[in-house]
Amino acid sequence: MAIFSHCLPICSLTVLLVGRCTLPSIPNEGGDTVSIPSNLEIPAYGTEEHIIEYNGFTVSYNHTTLVPNWVAYELTAEELEVKYDSRSSNFSRDPNLRGKQASREDYSHSGWDKGHMAPKADLRWSEKSYWQSHYFPNICPQNHQLNGGDWNTLEKTVRRWARQYGRVWIVCGPVFDSCRHGTIGQAQVHVPDAFFKALLVHDGKEYRAVAYIMPNEGKHHPLRHYACSVDQLEELIGRDLFPALDDETEAKVEASVRGID
Repeated sequence: MAIFSHCLPICSLTVLLVGRCTLPSIPNEGGDTVSIPSNLEIPAYGTEEHIIEYNGFTVSYNHTTLVPNWVAYELTAEELEVKYDSRSSNFSRDPNLRGKQASREDYSHSGWDKGHMAPKADLRWSEKSYWQSHYFPNICPQNHQLNGGDWNTLEKTVRRWARQYGRVWIVCGPVFDSCRHGTIGQAQVHVPDAFFKALLVHDGKEYRAVAYIMPNEGKHHPLRHYACSVDQLEELIGRDLFPALDDETEAKVEASVRGID
């Protein structure tokens, strides 16, 4: 696998480990319960990062690229049973965010889709979360065929796993390499070279994880074509993922390309 080198400073390696208080336990195969760390989806991040906690997902916003460094959230089977009914997609700036943001005008006639990182279909469990998913800090310029093709297939697969395992922890975002796509709009929104998504589940017996890296292009492949270990993804993006896991568990699940099925 080719390892990208960032053309822009996305984050420093200053690490803030998330807290290890626990959520309600989940049952395992033997009938016992497993304590799950809170904020399990949140990656390590630097003190200089602008962290925004929306209703149901968290964003590290980059004021230079005008796209997120990463977006993280937990998706549960229960959340997928609630469907806020709206077919509208009214993209907008975050009214509470100070500083430079992208706008609809930047994307207009650019040839790039407004690609959700936390997808609106995962956030229909509340009207607020649904509309916040349309804020530009959650959006990246994305190839149209990727947005409606393999990326969409991966999003649907995540929802299937949430129903199967009860919950999935997700962190995703853009990858910058040569910045060959340049920028769009007057605000100069940076177009990613690729996108990543790391997924973690607990199958009732153990944690399992898999990561995906998709170039920002319109080619179509089976999901396994994009799959890699979380360790490989961490090397690519220079960031520690799922740090709330204990060290032994983290080392085990992140080294495997066994994946989730």
